[in-house]
Amino acid sequence: MSNHELLHRLRRDLWQPPRQHGEIDRQRTVGPLELFYDLVVVVLVAQDAHRLASNLTWRGVGDFVTIFGVVWIVWFNGTLMHELHGREDIRSRISFLGQIALMVPLGGFIQDASGTNGRPFAITAALLLVLIAFLWWRIGRADTDDVYRGPTRRYILATTVYAALLASSAALGGEARVAAWAIASVLYLLGVAASFTAMRGEFTQTVAITDSLIERFGLLIIIVLGETVTGVVSGLSGDPANAHRIAVGVICVVIGFGSWWTYFDFIGHRYPRNTLGGTGTWLIAHLPVSAAIAAMGATMPALITHAKDRRAPVAATWIMCSGVAAVLVFMIALMASLDAWANSGRLLRSLAVANVASAAVAIALAVVRPAPLVLVILLNLTFAGPWTFAVIRRAILTPTEPNLTAQEKDFAK
Repeated sequence: MSNHELLHRLRRDLWQPPRQHGEIDRQRTVGPLELFYDLVVVVLVAQDAHRLASNLTWRGVGDFVTIFGVVWIVWFNGTLMHELHGREDIRSRISFLGQIALMVPLGGFIQDASGTNGRPFAITAALLLVLIAFLWWRIGRADTDDVYRGPTRRYILATTVYAALLASSAALGGEARVAAWAIASVLYLLGVAASFTAMRGEFTQTVAITDSLIERFGLLIIIVLGETVTGVVSGLSGDPANAHRIAVGVICVVIGFGSWWTYFDFIGHRYPRNTLGGTGTWLIAHLPVSAAIAAMGATMPALITHAKDRRAPVAATWIMCSGVAAVLVFMIALMASLDAWANSGRLLRSLAVANVASAAVAIALAVVRPAPLVLVILLNLTFAGPWTFAVIRRAILTPTEPNLTAQEKDFAK
């Protein structure tokens, strides 16, 4: 074998072209490369949650959600890119490495992103989005079907414009800069939705929800649930422990477990409808759910610190209760996107009503603002409400009844 043939073989084996649109690998499993990428995202989410924990105000919430949105968009692109087009070769590894190399300094700028670190955060995020746009462009070059070229170009254009808006925000002041990031993120998500819509019938052949993608989004939920544990540990490590603080901390952990229980019982391991609306809703609705869970974790240290107070702190109470309500409400959007929603209407629609009622209870608790220990106990009962309702519905409408559809029987198991 000549040197030329050897080099050609090595290039073919180690530097393969990306999978084209429509080349969906349904047998693919989540690998260690993606887990390492998610580990970096863990650090960025932790930095953002820590930042909120030290600034429990509505402006702090706005900054938290805005920064979380930027991080989520980056994670979304990296995840979707590898899911649809990645291979187990050097090219894919270098693609992930390039993103990680920029995500690390981005995480370092999160702590004071609305202040002195705002400019480097904006510029680093812009560079990261430029890299992502370039990677999408490289993928688009392999398209041979005109059906995919137009939507791909629009997606690349949306990503490039998003990067330009982030970079231009460096010239603004603190509050205006963060507001510009929020506007840019919303416009970008609308642009992505427009790109998806342009594909219409071809969308389901291009962006299919596979087992590996369901696992990645489930891992994202686990990542943000880790912030509830971090919040409790942080709250208990501040001052000398006492019975009140330990009780509030332990019950706060149960709130996080309640979020896990709700998501993985009702959403996890289930496929969305194989339509533009079903798949698009399933993808985007994970953003508010994951942000709300992370925000809940950021408020837990304050509740633990004030465990002996007669009433829970105002800001921490409202953020915690609003987070619980947001998780329950946006969980309805995720349920509505499932294939089971159209085929098992009675069960899921009644469960959605239970979620709305529990979300209303969570907001009512914010208004009443009981003592921290009472608050966290009642929030746990609030999370338990829909699940208990589902169990009762299962007991009443058992899977053996002939009037149940196959989808209802499957969901009730």
